[in-house]
Amino acid sequence: MAGALALVPALSLAPLTAVADAWQSRDDWAALFQEHDAEGALLVVDERQDSRATWVHNAARAEQRFVPASTFKVPHTLFVLDAGVAEDEFQVFAWDGIDRGVPAWNADQNLRSAMRNSTVWLYQRFARELGEESERRYLEAIGFGNAEIGADLENFWLEPGHLEISAEEQIDFLQRLHRNELPFDEADQRLVKDLMIVETGRDWMLRAKTGWSGELGWWVGWVEWPSGPVFFALNMDTPNRMDDIPKRDAIVRAALRDMEALP
Repeated sequence: MAGALALVPALSLAPLTAVADAWQSRDDWAALFQEHDAEGALLVVDERQDSRATWVHNAARAEQRFVPASTFKVPHTLFVLDAGVAEDEFQVFAWDGIDRGVPAWNADQNLRSAMRNSTVWLYQRFARELGEESERRYLEAIGFGNAEIGADLENFWLEPGHLEISAEEQIDFLQRLHRNELPFDEADQRLVKDLMIVETGRDWMLRAKTGWSGELGWWVGWVEWPSGPVFFALNMDTPNRMDDIPKRDAIVRAALRDMEALP
């Protein structure tokens, strides 16, 4: 592998979020979770110039690690770009013809469509091409969660018992990506951020990624404003499976709107 991490040692970085005892609890967010009949955690780090603070619902859970599911596509995309497994967002990866039950997956993909559609089969192919040694080296180099792969190369980010990360650690990673401070080419970091764009307004931009393991849902990302970014990481249980999926978006958007961090 001739990428930027070939000579980079494992990192041990202190989280950029405020220390947990400085987090401010939001009682109204507890009501928001109750309103949606959801159990989970929400951590928000507001870095806007006039409103710097770290807000949390369920602080203990915000420090607890869970399987990242498809939120791992964000760092994983950096890995494949760095290793040359994917050249750019235009390279087309042929569908193998296997129907996996998600219509959007049943087609050729590029990085942009795979990020938008959370196309699992393509990232499983990337994992095979990267290999266990490279995956582990990348994970350790960026300090992503527990950096554990286990014995299942194609599913270590999808199933509990392997790679796990907390809401706090998710935000730490996103802060470094936002500032182009990860040990990758700046062009690759900018490309991945471009792939994460969900919504834009006149003076703001939402970059985010969902994740779902079947039992746990994530939504992580940040809203960019001229005065600074607002980072968020939500995880929640999904006992009703697909019926619970819309709650991620609804809870985060309501919380951010209350903070005037999202229109």
